[in-house]
Amino acid sequence: MNSWNCLEAAPLHRHHPLKKATVKSLLLTLLVVAVHGAILSRTLGGEHLDIQFAEVNGHSLKLDLTVPDDVANPPLVIYIHGGGWQKGSYKRNHLSVLPEHGFAVASIGYRLTDVASFPAQIHDCKGAVRWLRANAEKYGYNAEKIGVVGTSAGGHLALLLGTSGDLKPLEGTVGGNADQSSRVQAIINYYGPSDFLLRSKTQPAKTENPAGSVYKLLGGKASENPTMAKLASGAWHVTEDDPPLLNIHGKKDKTVLFDQAERIKEVYEAAELPLEFIAPEDSGHGGKEFFSGELLEKVVAFLRKNLK
Repeated sequence: MNSWNCLEAAPLHRHHPLKKATVKSLLLTLLVVAVHGAILSRTLGGEHLDIQFAEVNGHSLKLDLTVPDDVANPPLVIYIHGGGWQKGSYKRNHLSVLPEHGFAVASIGYRLTDVASFPAQIHDCKGAVRWLRANAEKYGYNAEKIGVVGTSAGGHLALLLGTSGDLKPLEGTVGGNADQSSRVQAIINYYGPSDFLLRSKTQPAKTENPAGSVYKLLGGKASENPTMAKLASGAWHVTEDDPPLLNIHGKKDKTVLFDQAERIKEVYEAAELPLEFIAPEDSGHGGKEFFSGELLEKVVAFLRKNLK
């Protein structure tokens, strides 16, 4: 006799009703399971690492998200890492302290130039913004107003992200969520380039040499492809509806020359847009002083002013 027949042959016990205490216990168990399931569906607060927000041609794009436990519906800040578009990781977030000041922070990854050239990088960043908006309720932050911060190459992408709202060639379809906006409401650019055409004249080693970081980003010389150079430059997209900008750039920077900061200042002022411009006299390209002390206080104040 097979197992199914054994089950059929087993006597049925139909006349042993459950005791009231047993019924209550079962109901309590079902209630606990239901509540636990509801909690799991919303992973509010805490640190959420290595979340995949998109996959492009087999390449996984990930982010780390930290949401403060003691702040209801905190505003969101997106951090974009530097590294000349050819190295670096979302794991290195220079402003990981922001949750202590009441902000949720998402440090995002993007395709580097050994994987894809421009505009892949900005497509990935905009895809991350859309994903973060689509998942705001699940993780418990406010995505109605989003600030974006970037350092060096990440500063370039933050600036471009903020000034190219709804510009179709730069939107892309990475990660889906086409119903969500990729616009942001505040930009902080730490010593990132703003104009590659200008840079081709003042720093050609970066833009005209095949070993140069901008050459690798654009897939060729900036001077020989001015249309692409402009498309990739935040300064060429500034319009009256762009968000407030905090631009921080050391005057002794030899990696990204200070004229890049002056260029974005010029176009922001011409458009009469809100601009805060910080130019430390003795600072170069990066350093702890940019992310602590008085400068950190100014960053936090700028974000509070524009996101809360």
